[in-house]
Amino acid sequence: MSMSRENRTKERLVVVGGDAAGMSAASRARRLKNSDDLEIIAFERGHFSSFSACGIPYWVGGEVADREQLIARSPKEHRERGIDLRMRTEVTELDVPGGRVRSRDLESGAEAWTPYDKLVIATGARPVRPPLPGIDAPGVHGVQTLDDGQALIDTLSRTAGRRAVVMGAGYIGVEMAEALINRGYEVTVVNRGREPMATLDPDMGRLVHDAMEGLGITMVNDAEVTKILTGEDGRVRAVATEDAEYPADVVVLGVGVQPETTLAEAAGLPLGDHGGLLTDLAMRVRGHENIWAGGDCVEVLDLVSGRERHIALGTHANKHGQVIGSNVAGGYATFPGVVGTAVSKVCDLEIARTGLREKDAHRAGLRFESVTIEATSRAGYYPGADLMTVKMLAELRTGRLLGVQIVGGEGAGKRVDIAAVALTAGMTVEQMTSLDLGYAPPFSPVWDPILVAARKAVAALRNTAP
Repeated sequence: MSMSRENRTKERLVVVGGDAAGMSAASRARRLKNSDDLEIIAFERGHFSSFSACGIPYWVGGEVADREQLIARSPKEHRERGIDLRMRTEVTELDVPGGRVRSRDLESGAEAWTPYDKLVIATGARPVRPPLPGIDAPGVHGVQTLDDGQALIDTLSRTAGRRAVVMGAGYIGVEMAEALINRGYEVTVVNRGREPMATLDPDMGRLVHDAMEGLGITMVNDAEVTKILTGEDGRVRAVATEDAEYPADVVVLGVGVQPETTLAEAAGLPLGDHGGLLTDLAMRVRGHENIWAGGDCVEVLDLVSGRERHIALGTHANKHGQVIGSNVAGGYATFPGVVGTAVSKVCDLEIARTGLREKDAHRAGLRFESVTIEATSRAGYYPGADLMTVKMLAELRTGRLLGVQIVGGEGAGKRVDIAAVALTAGMTVEQMTSLDLGYAPPFSPVWDPILVAARKAVAALRNTAP
């Protein structure tokens, strides 16, 4: 019997992190094992549990009226289901050899050790905060938790000026730029890349650039922020690059996230090239029988390239939690990997991608053809037909689909799901041309844009065949 169980008659599961992966794991384990057999203690350092971080930009922008709408399950609801969820309590140390965690109550400062038999690490990700002068000045905000979102809304409510600078033009940066426009701010986005949305190839990112400028957003590409300037009151007043200064009454950080693995690293747990925890297919931390990890703090297998990646998405986190909870409770489940599907929007422009970009394929050593087509979301004669651009990558010789990017009007974004299924199934572009997709003029042309792109990819591969 382990030291952690000397004075206890039932197993104890400790969960570090009270959001998607952690509470999905706890809830699944509780459904499979009752409280007489399994005690579950979960620690969350914030004020909220099981919330949608993806919804924060829409809350800030006003599309979602109330913060409570973003909370899937409250701490009280978790406790009513037999999970001892301890809010505002931060885990400060993992003692893996001793099978225990040290925690600190953030209100009282009291510390305690809690033994475990099984441990789930679901510490999420943290916004990248570049080590720049002024980065911690009042008025500079990351957007990762509901606490962050509330702090930003509070700043927007009491700030007299109406100028905002967003650092970074990934998903969060683009969505926050639109949210700030919706709140009546003059918005400048400073982006170190050639075009916004680095998850797309630059030619597709250009379409997003044009849409953002059409919304009234000032785009500054190929620019690196060197410092954040403050006024006499200590608050932010501008963002500086090597070439210019951009006045700002508020600054939002949208330069990406990193796995929050500080505790795991200090405990000697295995990390990958991107700083995320490494697990097996059952989401068990490699080399540790009774420790699991999931959500934004782990790296996952990219099924297309065969390499580990860090992708911070709530969809993955919830699936990880389901897998972990099943395994913790004595069942069996696996998480095989991802193909890298994501979708977003700016104004009425829908943005989607799955699989590999051109540089991803080059990095993986793959040779490929890429094709781009323009098509409409509905039959051209049907009212409301919107244009979309579809880019498709296919491997030379095999014809295997490698990736798809879509930018267009209403009805464009979710078409990426067709490509995601094809990627998961390992289909060739020629096989895709025969897919039996739904057709009626209000929904699609006779040849769906995905199939038009697949046909063009087939033709391109034939032209390059030896």
